[in-house]
Amino acid sequence: MLSPEQRMDALRRRVAEPLPARMNMAAQVCDDWAATAPDRVAIIDMTGQARVDVSYARLQGMADGLARDLMARGVAMGDRVGVLRSQGAWTAAAHVAIWKIGAISIPLFKLFMHEALTSRIGDAGAKVVVTDAEGCDLLSGIDVQMVVPETLSLDEAPLATAQTGPDDPAVLIYTSGTTGAPKGALHGHRVLSGHLPGVEVSHDFLGQEGDCLWTPADWAWIGGLFDVLMPGLVLGVPVVAARMDKFSPDECVKIIAQGNVRNIFFPPTALRMLKAADANVPGLRSVASGGEPLGAEILDWGRQAFGLTINEFYGQTECNMVASSCAALFPPRPGCIGRAVPGCEIGVIDEAGAPAKGEGDVAIRRGARSMMLEYWNKPDQTAEKFRGDWMLTGDRGQWEGEYLRFIGREDDVISSAGYRIGPAEIEDCLLRHPAVATAGVVGKPDPMRGEIVKAYVVLKAGFAPSAEVEGELSNFVKEHLAKYSYPREIEFLDTLPMTVTGKVIRKELKRRAAAETETHT
Repeated sequence: MLSPEQRMDALRRRVAEPLPARMNMAAQVCDDWAATAPDRVAIIDMTGQARVDVSYARLQGMADGLARDLMARGVAMGDRVGVLRSQGAWTAAAHVAIWKIGAISIPLFKLFMHEALTSRIGDAGAKVVVTDAEGCDLLSGIDVQMVVPETLSLDEAPLATAQTGPDDPAVLIYTSGTTGAPKGALHGHRVLSGHLPGVEVSHDFLGQEGDCLWTPADWAWIGGLFDVLMPGLVLGVPVVAARMDKFSPDECVKIIAQGNVRNIFFPPTALRMLKAADANVPGLRSVASGGEPLGAEILDWGRQAFGLTINEFYGQTECNMVASSCAALFPPRPGCIGRAVPGCEIGVIDEAGAPAKGEGDVAIRRGARSMMLEYWNKPDQTAEKFRGDWMLTGDRGQWEGEYLRFIGREDDVISSAGYRIGPAEIEDCLLRHPAVATAGVVGKPDPMRGEIVKAYVVLKAGFAPSAEVEGELSNFVKEHLAKYSYPREIEFLDTLPMTVTGKVIRKELKRRAAAETETHT
């Protein structure tokens, strides 16, 4: 049996090897296993009345049947196809089918409402969305073909996979920003290979005998799709598919037991909720967490609740899984997000792109395999993301030896319960309400969610602040944008702090929100 040090040496050697000229993620996560171990369990689907173990051969048959249907609808290499489904075997098969054709998959949240779906589907120019009955209702009125794969015939011979290369586009993942509409981060077929080192390290070398993965995070998020589902499939580790309409510690513990889960990715908010419920979860081999830093208190609690050390990791939609802790190799340092993973060079740089003395901008050197190709149809914003050979993360940090300490975000993106929420989208939505004259949206510190969405609103003449108006505005965002991004607090002001050009000064609002938190604690 290999030691952790030997496993890391082997990982470094593997990452140092050049990628093949031909690469397609459908082959990596499905076809290769279907050819060599067809009966091996790929997905443990617990989304129905009974548990269903889906083999790689079965997953391949599902993907091939769906791919044929998509091609019959005119989908070809380079076309964009949405996937609006929750956790489940068909969600995995949908991405595999799209990649097999050489098309580009677009993960879409079931929590998105009509306007959020319309903007993303329209920006991507998607021809088709693979969905289910619930998704068809959400897509009603949007000019796009809908495919419900459960109705398709699957009894056909295997379908040849498109000949694509590492840099050929494969997946378009929308990420919230501080200004304007969400941007689509376009990734090539190399993106999964780029995620694997960080995923393996964050689970104390995933892929050992008996390993089985699950996350409560939605597979439409990069954290669910590329930190859990796809890495599990490529490594031959069974992935549990199980949905919770709302996170429940009791239901979580039940899923872990029934699915024989040994490895889990918990967003920080889930860990806080488990801690608040005094949950005890034995039997796990590894727990990874990312999205925001964990403190010493959560790390200490995790040792008691899980009997192991939680490994933190770091990344973003544009370039994910670039740093990680690994308790099997080195002790964690509270407030730090681990060390650079093999294949990624992280810098803390100054405005000139040189190494900063102390605090600086966290950046990732070009060449990381998990780095996006570009922002979809946004060359100017793609160029702005880079400083020389460094891709800027928008975060501030500093080195403590080999450990990277996270200091804070340079931008205004709100990190709430694992979701990255762009304030501009919410402000734009609020401004469409007849009572709102102007609005500013920021993240307010929250002990459970990390941050909550708080809106500061100036009402139009004829409208007065009230609990009724506050509830109406929250519901307006919930119904038009997304169920997770509505303002949980609304404060009415006479005026908002503005620049001379009329832009809301969010920094002042953030200071105000932080001061309110300190006052109440």
